[in-house]
Amino acid sequence: MANRCVNKVILIGNLTRDPELRFTPEGVPVCTFGVATNRSWLTSDGQKKEEVQYHRIVAWQKLAELCAKLLTKGKKVYLEGRITYRTFTGKDNQERMVAEIVLEDFVSCDNRNKKGEMAIENETSEKSTINTQGNENKEKEKDSPDQSEPNLSTESLTNQEDVNPEDIPF
Repeated sequence: MANRCVNKVILIGNLTRDPELRFTPEGVPVCTFGVATNRSWLTSDGQKKEEVQYHRIVAWQKLAELCAKLLTKGKKVYLEGRITYRTFTGKDNQERMVAEIVLEDFVSCDNRNKKGEMAIENETSEKSTINTQGNENKEKEKDSPDQSEPNLSTESLTNQEDVNPEDIPF
């Protein structure tokens, strides 16, 4: 275990700007946006202090396209990723270093669409969620708490081909 390393970042914050989707010369989508996190505390003399940290987020490939489609400025978001540092030469020929969080997964915590309107579920109470691979999953909410939950044993979860997503109770 001495050789194990972890580079994991988890943030919950608000987008400081709309995501910007671009493409590399090879056609790979890359999306960048900013997230602000707040921290507040009381000093020893009872004064309330606040601190804001700003983070640069970078998403690649299908996840980049999803970020550009689903996220907007001001939206609260849960992010998971890894921190990277890179250097570049600015327009003034000065070498600069930047810290970025390379996004691995995200969850939008607001239920507003891009226009700022509240999202409304349809009559059948279907919710659509999109995972990081871009696959859409539809879940139906239960009408009553009496409905029996499917019995999922550990054995059936070991082989992913045997698990039907509709059988998962959450």
